[in-house]
Amino acid sequence: MAGRLEGKVAVITGGGNGIGRATVLRFLAEGARVVVADLNEETGRATIDLAGRAGAGERARFVRTDVASEADVAAAVALATAEFGRLDVMFNNAGVAGAFGPITHIDEADWDYTFDVLVKGVFLGMKHATRAMKAQGGGGTIISTASIAGLSGGDGPQAYSAAKAAVINLTRAVAVELAPQRIRVNAICPGGILTPLIHRGNEDAIRPLLEKFQPWPEAGLPENIAGAALFLASDDASFVTGEALVVDGGATAAGSNAINNLGGSYGSVAAGVDRGTTGQDGTMRGLD
Repeated sequence: MAGRLEGKVAVITGGGNGIGRATVLRFLAEGARVVVADLNEETGRATIDLAGRAGAGERARFVRTDVASEADVAAAVALATAEFGRLDVMFNNAGVAGAFGPITHIDEADWDYTFDVLVKGVFLGMKHATRAMKAQGGGGTIISTASIAGLSGGDGPQAYSAAKAAVINLTRAVAVELAPQRIRVNAICPGGILTPLIHRGNEDAIRPLLEKFQPWPEAGLPENIAGAALFLASDDASFVTGEALVVDGGATAAGSNAINNLGGSYGSVAAGVDRGTTGQDGTMRGLD
């Protein structure tokens, strides 16, 4: 039986870890050919190794990609068309936690970095994927990772929440623009997902915290989001565009307010920037 993405070609940013890696492996299992685009070369190549062990190595490629660099994003799209002949799915998934701390102590450079990765990276992915899809004809689908933090004020740091809200609105605006070309544009809004960006190698400690603020009894896994991405990438979602699909174990239905419920606050004892699993060091400093 053919997979749901048989014959389709996808670019997945942030494919070296977490949600991105799970989606790469799921898409490959469903018959797609995939370009793994990630800033962290070590984790990106590890994803390719996993694809090889699953018998799909010939359908996967890696390219080191800084999603805040237009040249890098354009190169990732170009690799897909050069190696596999087309582009059907663009998954703008790469992300970082970004700037944190009280609003009075967030550095301008940290704020800009957060928006460069989380919003500019999505814009660039949309731009260059659209160019490729229009040139080949036949439509396509663009998916971006937003967050439930973009739907409220209580589920993430200020810069992160504002950036994810921007992704949701950008998704809706571009969906309207591209509908005549049969290019579907959607976002996924995960809740608490047990990824390296969250657990930093300590899954056992973080899992019960994630389960604490949602009605569903198990913490969300990267594979849960990969399943949502598969739906949006497949023909089953052929009439779905301009949507922000919430995948959060009922957290928003329960009014999660995760920051307070997990015992944190913006008025913490430190400020800085979290660069996630990029392989680049973040910063943290005490408050003045």
